[in-house]
Amino acid sequence: MPAPATFYFDLASPHAYLASERVLHVLPGPAEWRPILARELAGASVLTGERRANENGLPEEIARRASDLGLQPVRWPEPFPFDSSLAMRVATYAASIGRAVPFAQAAFRQAFAGGHTLEDPDFVLIAAAACEMHPAAVLRGAELRSTAERLAATSAEAARAGVTEVPAVVAGERVFVGEDALERAAEHMRGEDGEHAPAGAETPGGAS
Repeated sequence: MPAPATFYFDLASPHAYLASERVLHVLPGPAEWRPILARELAGASVLTGERRANENGLPEEIARRASDLGLQPVRWPEPFPFDSSLAMRVATYAASIGRAVPFAQAAFRQAFAGGHTLEDPDFVLIAAAACEMHPAAVLRGAELRSTAERLAATSAEAARAGVTEVPAVVAGERVFVGEDALERAAEHMRGEDGEHAPAGAETPGGAS
């Protein structure tokens, strides 16, 4: 079995949402889900560009891709982009208690299938409740200084590894970014890509 990979995500990213629905099916081995703040990465301008979503065709692109994947129709949160700081602290807390995957999936679906902004604590707590996380414990965990420090440290670690945007997959010494990162990472993990990149090399992504 291939060595475990790492899947980096930010709950504010619709491309990361699309990837999150496929991680468990596409990668040929286990993956650790790690929440990071995309605005701390070198490609943060990509998320800033999404503020012009209606001008650059992003809604149509995401809706078309979701349909191709057989997902629920995309409903956009208002506002978009939204500040994912609280949601990402909760995701970090969830990861610390072994609930990163179910919380992230529930939160992504709240945002991009339900159309609910994750700036609103109520919708973050609904996502947490869906994976049996108690609201009081979630809020306490999210407000811990250690949680914020862990999120910052993970974001910095991802940047040092060569992650420039989300979604991203790190498999061995290779970094794959963009919505098609999963397929390229899967090929690499199965030894089908025929490439021998140096440590830390980044493979340019697809959708961003």
